[in-house]
Amino acid sequence: MNAKLYIVPTPIGNLKDITLRALEVLKEVSLILAEDTRTSGKLLAYFQIETPQQSYHMFNEHKTVAALVAKISNGESMALISDAGTPSISDPGFLMVRACIEEQIEVDCLPGATAFVPALVNSGLPINRFAFEGFLPAKKGRKTRLAALQNEERTMVFYESPHKLLKTLTQFATVFGEDRRVSVSRELTKIYEETIRGSLQELVAIFSEKKPKGEFVIVLEGKK
Repeated sequence: MNAKLYIVPTPIGNLKDITLRALEVLKEVSLILAEDTRTSGKLLAYFQIETPQQSYHMFNEHKTVAALVAKISNGESMALISDAGTPSISDPGFLMVRACIEEQIEVDCLPGATAFVPALVNSGLPINRFAFEGFLPAKKGRKTRLAALQNEERTMVFYESPHKLLKTLTQFATVFGEDRRVSVSRELTKIYEETIRGSLQELVAIFSEKKPKGEFVIVLEGKK
């Protein structure tokens, strides 16, 4: 393969949600950069892909990016994958892409699975314009970010973990108002996939009684 960086989306749940082109690239590159080689190893084994892997994640990307870019410059082809979805979207990848562009190395991003797209479409909220916010700051800067979004008229999309979901929905109700419409999707493409829609007040009540499980996408109505 040509010496370049391939950004390869991987399934967010159902392993069949991977493109034929993605499988072809993963089989033919010199090296696969994986967020967690144990997680990606299951995917590669399922499709009988034996390409070598190397860990590339948020804790080592600053230290390894220069050496990896140098290898591509010297003729190696690499594929960058995350545990699920499209790399660089709330996952490592941006630093690698930027470094390759600075060194005039070609970057080829394949289309594929991204968690917020099915959640957004399933929400029933306006999606002709939307703002992707990803994960909110855990502590410092969280209130500032929410305050900055108070007058956002576009539909907003957030990622959230199960242990913070109720806290986030409760904060949303305080900042945006209890009547603001919201859609919460979990375990997308998996056996227990579920989408719950209603007002923030209604969903706070639901998840106060129902322990959140899985990974969540929150789609919040914009200000009218």
